Amino acid sequence: MRIHHLNCGTDCPLGGSLFDGTSHGLTGRLVCHCLLIETDSHGLVLIDTGYGLRDVHHPHAGSHSRITRTMRALLNIKLKEEETAYRQIERLGLSPSDVRHILLTHLDFDHAGGLEDFPQAQIHVMDAEYRSAAGPRRGFVTRNRYRPAQWNDVRQWRRYGASGERWFGFDAVRDLEGLPPEILMVPLPGHTWGHAGIAIHSGGRWLLHAGDAYFYRGEMRGAARHCTPGLRAYQNMMEVDRRARLENQERLRRLSIEQRHELSILCAHDRVEFDRATAGRLL
Repeated sequence: MRIHHLNCGTDCPLGGSLFDGTSHGLTGRLVCHCLLIETDSHGLVLIDTGYGLRDVHHPHAGSHSRITRTMRALLNIKLKEEETAYRQIERLGLSPSDVRHILLTHLDFDHAGGLEDFPQAQIHVMDAEYRSAAGPRRGFVTRNRYRPAQWNDVRQWRRYGASGERWFGFDAVRDLEGLPPEILMVPLPGHTWGHAGIAIHSGGRWLLHAGDAYFYRGEMRGAARHCTPGLRAYQNMMEVDRRARLENQERLRRLSIEQRHELSILCAHDRVEFDRATAGRLL
């Protein structure tokens, strides 16, 4: 399998280094780190989609907006067609129609905006996440994070509960329908009820895309957790279960230290992790 690292969306929140830890100006830079996997016999596989073509062209279409103006202003979202997964797949010389599977860490608007760009794909998601997103959207966070207009046209859902042999001590979903055994889902609730990481075994090592289980590189790989004030506040605002989120984050931090020779862990929004991954230097 060959893995490509794609930034499928850029957010530039006011606060600069208070968010990303590196910027020198008034605004920071966060990415939407997605993965594209070329498999031998299962077509192309996407891990999350970031923002999609319809998000770029029609983000605020009436009462069924794909991204709320509130979240767009809060994150200072920069919608660019060239950053969509669809266009990046084309630039790689591949066909978007060959995307057969999309695995979602969760259904937040900045992770699922491109689902309808790939109508032939099966969409794999935890059942708890699907039910949370499809159910009543009560409260400020739920109304803003889940945007049904992004996936109303999706029909090929594959929904899972935790099952099968554990993975490094975590629950895992193996034997995903139509996918090779080297790809599995790792439930990591807390940020959302059905949040999950996606683990891929390739080249003799594991890579775990932990989604929004953490947001900042300093939360992994060190003896003590460190996070910027802006991202710490955002995580607190968006969480549904603080205890579960922090417990899973701590378990991931220990895993990133104890099993560093066997696996790499990345999150969805840290620009330094993304830049290192694209340079072939995973943390």
